[in-house]
Amino acid sequence: MSVVFWFRKDLRLHDHPALNLALDSGEDVFLVATADQIGSTFESLSPLRQNSLRASWSSLKESLSGKLTILQKPTDLIGFAKDHGVSKVFASTAYDTNGRKEISAISKDLSSNNVELVLGPGNYAVEPGLVRKSDGTPYRVYTPYFNEWNRQPQVSPISCSELSGVQEAISSSFDAKLHLSSAVKAGEDFAVRTMERFLEQRVEDYSNNRNRADLGGTSHLSHALSHGEIHPRTILDRLPAGSSGAEVFRKEIAWREFYADVLWHNPETLNDYLEKRFSGMRYDNDEGRLQAWREGKTGYPMVDAGMRQLAETGWMHNRVRMIVASFLVKDLHFEWQLGASWFEENLTDFDPASNSHGWQWTAGCGTDASPYYRVFNPVLQGLKFDPDGHYVRKYIPELRHLEASKVHEPWNEDFGYQHGYPERLVDHATERVESLARLDELKAL
Repeated sequence: MSVVFWFRKDLRLHDHPALNLALDSGEDVFLVATADQIGSTFESLSPLRQNSLRASWSSLKESLSGKLTILQKPTDLIGFAKDHGVSKVFASTAYDTNGRKEISAISKDLSSNNVELVLGPGNYAVEPGLVRKSDGTPYRVYTPYFNEWNRQPQVSPISCSELSGVQEAISSSFDAKLHLSSAVKAGEDFAVRTMERFLEQRVEDYSNNRNRADLGGTSHLSHALSHGEIHPRTILDRLPAGSSGAEVFRKEIAWREFYADVLWHNPETLNDYLEKRFSGMRYDNDEGRLQAWREGKTGYPMVDAGMRQLAETGWMHNRVRMIVASFLVKDLHFEWQLGASWFEENLTDFDPASNSHGWQWTAGCGTDASPYYRVFNPVLQGLKFDPDGHYVRKYIPELRHLEASKVHEPWNEDFGYQHGYPERLVDHATERVESLARLDELKAL
């Protein structure tokens, strides 16, 4: 008999305890990944997000001398198991809402075909569900969660077990070759190099520069973490002691795990409100305004630069994600789920827990949320986090003729609109008042 390891969002070889369970089983091992997943098919993703997955698969396949089979959908595992005499399928534990549904469904299908699904540890330094208050209830506020998370024993990274038992499969049912520009960089080796560059060049100034959209002061590891190309404990193990920047970054890793924990305890909040009362707020549904937001044509440069960065690169700076989210919810009065869905379709670093609860944080309806009455001013945010306008000019060519901070208020310049940049979709000051009025309506219910 033989076994399968099923790669999902854990596309790496090292520091991979679930993979090692399969490699150490004493059986021949087939390695499989699946393109579709519950909640979204591969074809429903943007071309950039599709290609980021192809790049990850291609890198992993290369490191395995081609011995990786890409199947179209999880249910194809059933036929694969029959064709290859498989007795067990190994996989990492899933903690997100759709991942748990997928694992449960496949487990039943495999079991009915006399194949056992064996789950190993997942992709978190501290497994969701473990960090709890003294009374056993989960945390809903980040800081006390972090304090307890930080007290958990830190497990050291582990090496990959011997790969000599890995076999080449009969065939593959999915074309995983790159269909777009080879400029997409991904994979475990690239993730490790990215981590090393961050530790060598940017971690010391991380606390000062991480919010500056124009400086590139972030770790650039979000893609690797979302694809599982690197385990977070591998990063935590390398963070320098006594560095203020490293400590802030440690807290950002903990934010990711906090949101995973919240989604684990509240699986419905993938698409539903954590604070249910906000479902009763009065929202708008203007398709034209929603499309303008998606295309980066709202007339607010910092918002539009972020949306165009997303369309062009499949990524957006985290501070800018908060700015565009606040604008959609509180200036245009849309429900947060519309923005979260657009991010899911387009972000190459999409993470279900961070996406849903990041949006809910900004929308004021999530756990440990920013108060709803905190409405980001897109102009002031631009002046603070892109003070010389470099970020805006990079993604909005219509404003490149404006110097320095003038790009953030083209309406104040005689020739601000001469290259076709759209005028403001709404007046921020007016919509801020309207947003707070809707909050008062909600309180009165």
